[in-house]
Amino acid sequence: MSSVARFLKCESGATAIEYGLIAAGIAVVIIGTLQAIGTNLTAKFDLVKDGLK
Repeated sequence: MSSVARFLKCESGATAIEYGLIAAGIAVVIIGTLQAIGTNLTAKFDLVKDGLK
């Protein structure tokens, strides 16, 4: 019975899950930002390419 109580009080797994969720959120923000920058950069390069023709 004491091992069950000790298992229920253990919070190390919850902490790992929280860190995983934070890392996933940061990754989503980084990916979204890089996609927006990439789209803008492509448009700029297309403008330069058209200007050089």
